Amino acid sequence: MFVRSIMAHARIGAVDSDRARSMPGVVAVFTADDLDLEPLPPSGNVDLPMSRQILARDVVRFVGEAVAVVVAETSAQAIDAAEEVFVDYDPLDVVIDAESAATDGSPLLFPDAGSNVCNRFEYQWDSDPLAGADVVVSARFVNQRLAPVPMEPNGIAVAPDGDGYRVWVSTQVPFDIRGDLAEALGTDKQEVRVIAPDVGGGFGAKLEMYPEYLVVAKAAQLLGRPVRWFETRSESMLSMTHGRAQVHRVQIGARRDGTLVGLKAEILADIGAYPRAAFLPPVTMEMLAGVYAFPKIAARGMTVVTNTTPVHAYRGAGRPEASALVERAMDMLAAELQMDPAEIRRRNFIPSDAFPYMSAAGTEYDTGDYSLALETALEKAGYAELRDEQQARRERGDHMALGIGIASYVEITAFAEKEFGSVDVGPDGVVTVMTGISPHGQGHETSLAQIASGVLGVTFEDVRVIHSDTGVVPRGSGTYGSRSLQLGGSAIFEQSHVVLEKARRIAAHLLEADVDDIEAAAGGFAVAGAPDRSVSWSRVAAAAADPSALPDGLEPGLAAQGMFRELGSTFPFGTHVAVVEVDLQTGDARLIRHIAVDDCGVVLNPMLAQGQVHGGLGQGIAQALYEQVLYDETGNPLTGNLTTYQMPSAAELPSFETFHTQTPTPLNPLGAKGIGEAATIGSTPAVQNAVVDALRHLGVGHIDMPASPERVLEAVRRSER
Repeated sequence: MFVRSIMAHARIGAVDSDRARSMPGVVAVFTADDLDLEPLPPSGNVDLPMSRQILARDVVRFVGEAVAVVVAETSAQAIDAAEEVFVDYDPLDVVIDAESAATDGSPLLFPDAGSNVCNRFEYQWDSDPLAGADVVVSARFVNQRLAPVPMEPNGIAVAPDGDGYRVWVSTQVPFDIRGDLAEALGTDKQEVRVIAPDVGGGFGAKLEMYPEYLVVAKAAQLLGRPVRWFETRSESMLSMTHGRAQVHRVQIGARRDGTLVGLKAEILADIGAYPRAAFLPPVTMEMLAGVYAFPKIAARGMTVVTNTTPVHAYRGAGRPEASALVERAMDMLAAELQMDPAEIRRRNFIPSDAFPYMSAAGTEYDTGDYSLALETALEKAGYAELRDEQQARRERGDHMALGIGIASYVEITAFAEKEFGSVDVGPDGVVTVMTGISPHGQGHETSLAQIASGVLGVTFEDVRVIHSDTGVVPRGSGTYGSRSLQLGGSAIFEQSHVVLEKARRIAAHLLEADVDDIEAAAGGFAVAGAPDRSVSWSRVAAAAADPSALPDGLEPGLAAQGMFRELGSTFPFGTHVAVVEVDLQTGDARLIRHIAVDDCGVVLNPMLAQGQVHGGLGQGIAQALYEQVLYDETGNPLTGNLTTYQMPSAAELPSFETFHTQTPTPLNPLGAKGIGEAATIGSTPAVQNAVVDALRHLGVGHIDMPASPERVLEAVRRSER
């Protein structure tokens, strides 16, 4: 059990653990002085003394930071003993707000750094992207801090195993965890076996090397016995990394006919107490063009530390923030020009024949057909009828206002990376697929088995998929950034074809036929035009294992492995239409319909794609209407458990209306793009736009997320003054 800081910023004095050490079942109590562990360095071009100690040493910087750990025979004994560890804290001034943290004179988390600013970034900031605009709309947007709340909180078990260690951990990146644990334990990475086959949700929050992992591993090493730790939900809300947490200042310019002239944006990112993911805000900058043919974009930003839980990747990781910024700005521009939000989007889409396309933010998109997604969404929504109904309600003074929100988005997936895959057909004809991707609820076992069975012509049941075990799978990068199917799936697709071609040569040899005459048949191969001359997969596989049964020049075995490298990132896109009802008397905003048209290239498994869309919609809608991590002025969490952190249940969500257009990418053999994060990126601004749209006739121009009843009602009352 970890002893966690009860203060957001304080110097650590004495740590009294004498009573805890003497309590029943206690095996050990460790503080920073007991563990020889190197601190975790900052990332994202942060070259400042802002490292994180594995257990806090000298200073704590957020409520929930681990100061000590109690190891006991049972969880109950560890919890009891942890309550008897007393830490002497000397309070320091606290800063929890990013805008305050960036100002001179703010309390410094790292005095040796001289500032709370971790890094700065910019793109064509010295240019004037608004020159020639007839209309310029300016706004400040808050993309609030969120807690990932996976179904399964963090957990790790480490067991000494001979000269090495066996580790079970709830992670998205088992090979990364293996490397970091091996380094911390001073052993070769081959001596650390990391296993993570069943992970109950991650959403990016399980990409991090958590200090707790290193502490548990070091404790197992020092004690010479297995040690495990499972996070409680309250611990998870405090210490699992948060997401989003950006403030945007935006100017968007256009001519009177709605043609865009340019965008100027400033991005301020709150990275929490330690800058372990300062690479995220520049991703927001890269995606500022959205789906629009902006002639010019200028942007700059900074990342700052605050006395709050560290921020890291969370479903979409930098792209939802960009989409929310652009789509709110487009709606505000449409209102200023008194133009329909759909029409201003139509006029400014990147044309479908312009791809590959270099955006004004300097990002090259692979393929897209943004108009098709918009028109499909409007048709499925019955957009004209919705506008008629909205006007009718306004004319009769209905207190239940109708709002229609549109968001057309594009995101980046796979990030031009590579992934491992192998395919092995055993003597019994059973196909074993190994992959370097590491699922946490996406159904990768199903999709990869489908790919292998489809290429090889074997039954789905004859394919087994192995993943997330570094002792069995040779290598891999894990699952994040909607990369899995297009990279991991393409690797399996390519290696399946290698195996298939070798199997055809063996079949030709067995059938005494020319290899060009061999074609796939039910359960095996046959000679074209002579289906009675056939051979089963099991016989081909058995022959592959017998050197005497092989044609000259073929090595025994029926297996192939390799890396698939995608030479560019892919860019899924789509349009969402949200329909809300807002009670003008109470401020309650309810989503009554949500129409999602998402394009992830070729859809290989519609049911799995549907599952990803549904999950993404739930999280994106939740940000727009419900979720927000809050702290008081002293840095104490106000949303430390699920009684105070507002999340929707199924009762608050309508039945989703989901559709797909399919615009294949040429960057991988499947033509597939990512789908895991897309619906989150499209849904949030659609719902936010819908809430504002419901109040636009009252003069309300913007409401920050979440659009809670309090915020909505305050906006209505301000409009009445």
